[in-house]
Amino acid sequence: LALRACILADLRKPGAVELTWATAMTTAAHTHDIPTPHIAVSATPREAMAQTAARSEHPYSQLNVVVVVPAYNEERQITDVLNSMPTWVRTVVVVDDASTDDTGPRVASFARTNQRIVLIRHKRNAGVGGAMVTGFAKAIQLGAQVVVKMDADGQMSPEHLAQLIRPLVDGEADYAKGNRFHDFRALGRMPKLRRLGNMVLSFLTKGAVGYWNIFDPCNGYVAIRGEVLSQIPLHKIGQSFYFETSMLSQLYLQGAVVKDVPMPARYGDEKSHLSIPRIVGEFPARLLASFSKRMVLKHFVYDFSMCSLYLVAGLPMLLGGTAFGVWKWLSYAQAGVSAPTGTVVIPALLIILGFQLVLAATAEDLRSVPRQPLQPEPLDTGPPRQTNSIRRAPRRSVRRRRSSDV
Repeated sequence: LALRACILADLRKPGAVELTWATAMTTAAHTHDIPTPHIAVSATPREAMAQTAARSEHPYSQLNVVVVVPAYNEERQITDVLNSMPTWVRTVVVVDDASTDDTGPRVASFARTNQRIVLIRHKRNAGVGGAMVTGFAKAIQLGAQVVVKMDADGQMSPEHLAQLIRPLVDGEADYAKGNRFHDFRALGRMPKLRRLGNMVLSFLTKGAVGYWNIFDPCNGYVAIRGEVLSQIPLHKIGQSFYFETSMLSQLYLQGAVVKDVPMPARYGDEKSHLSIPRIVGEFPARLLASFSKRMVLKHFVYDFSMCSLYLVAGLPMLLGGTAFGVWKWLSYAQAGVSAPTGTVVIPALLIILGFQLVLAATAEDLRSVPRQPLQPEPLDTGPPRQTNSIRRAPRRSVRRRRSSDV
């Protein structure tokens, strides 16, 4: 009835469409307990129908896609990010990580006219990882089939959202992430210091987490299947900028398949909260801990393979030969005499053999990257199928009229 009244008002009084639409929907909601639609109240009937049609026409409109947006002091960019969100996204969870500016109030104001927005506020700043853990928990509660992380600084274009989740929808991967190093022209627009740091950090991160087949592992534009996310212990996810690396480390232990999705980088006038001194002081120790944990659990607890044998034989030779050679070199150097041939050959052989065995273990580790998705079944993106049985009406025998009947 409300929609019919609005259409009649649209035909009669074109200038009063917005007021009539808002009044009709509000009256209908209070009178008949009709839920408010997932569109802005100020939208006209034609705009509302266009938005609904756009959502229904998209191939992913039937999926429960939840986008988590961690936000900290992003009052300048957050509104543009929310406005650019595709219409087929079911829910947008914004986690205000104790911002000191107007980020929270602006999101709250936006959420009043768009019920897709869910605002969660932290009383204390927990870092990007802590905000994502809160958003992930809410997405699991909402029964999300696909969960996407999109930053609030506008560097992650929603235009590539469908491209990012396509491997998950098709059952090709459990976790998809952006790769900014695929486009060389876009890579040239990246700041030089950030480009160099990302390249070095990417190589170290690949060795620490075990996903040798990906690049740009610190890219924060990621998507994950909801079933896989529910299997990850969220309390073990890193609370700081180590979040992406921590996610990859947990996914490797679960045996999840990770796939790169090429996309260009976007850099505007936004302010980065990344602290270079903090990264340099925090990442090396965390990467070493992740690497040690992965090697012990993967090759000695969960499985015992040729890589395990190579490590057991190679590491003692390499470390023992190096320590023995340094000790003998220092002792003979202090004495001022030449070392015997046997004393030189023994550590040299241990170092060479140990290095070869460790190199063989590295080759085995390269081949142990997960390749079978945990969720290989594609997600159903089509509307519910209806079986329409069409019955042909029986043909009636029609008697020809004769001239005498006329």
